Amino acid sequence: MKIIHKDDVAPVQVQHDGVKGVTIRAMITDKDGAGNFALRVFDVEPSGNTPFHTHSWEHEVYILSGSGNVRRESDDVKVSAGTAIFIEPNEKHSFVAGDDGLSFICVIPAEQKCCAGK
Repeated sequence: MKIIHKDDVAPVQVQHDGVKGVTIRAMITDKDGAGNFALRVFDVEPSGNTPFHTHSWEHEVYILSGSGNVRRESDDVKVSAGTAIFIEPNEKHSFVAGDDGLSFICVIPAEQKCCAGK
């Protein structure tokens, strides 16, 4: 069993085209023996965003704090703490933080090496 606090995992600045003010913490990964899922925590600074992108796997997101929008091809949807989001494979999406920033859990298949837009 692994038990770890967010503050014990160093944030890594996401460096990809289309990203502004995003850090990620790899909380539980295949390196911990998690063979099915990877759990990461993203922090997006106020007015920051992840890229508008797609990938071939589904993922699940849970908003921990803050507010903002989930951008999809058809529209933007407001989200805030307590919101759960299911993103289907190949569905174009982006997270855009509001004035108070945005922090969320993102779960993906363990074998994927996605951090934000790759």
